[in-house]
Amino acid sequence: MRKIINTPNAPTPIGPYNQAVLSGETLYLSGQIAMNIETGMLVLDNIKAETKQVMENLKAVLNAADMSFDNVVKSTIFISDMNDFSQINEVYGSYFEDANAPARETVQVARLPKDVHVEISMIAVNRDL
Repeated sequence: MRKIINTPNAPTPIGPYNQAVLSGETLYLSGQIAMNIETGMLVLDNIKAETKQVMENLKAVLNAADMSFDNVVKSTIFISDMNDFSQINEVYGSYFEDANAPARETVQVARLPKDVHVEISMIAVNRDL
């Protein structure tokens, strides 16, 4: 069974995709960037603020599927500059407990949508914790 997850509490997709797709017990979250839904503007003040907005957008999509960061089993972080890694990691890490943190990779890319500096996608599983 496949269910599309969309919420007005996260940015509207800017292409032919959905915020997330629930397939069985697994939720596949599309990459989120630092779009503030209240202002419609990108949060690009600094890399920490940008990463926090990305995580809050992911949180909104998880919540729309009745899940939380505790359900996340895999993350992919795309960044435009590996020199930002430690600051991104600090903010990202604040959303997880080390003992229950998901698997993850971080990849530096040449360019991201709307010229942001970070994009994060996730996979979550509806499971008993």
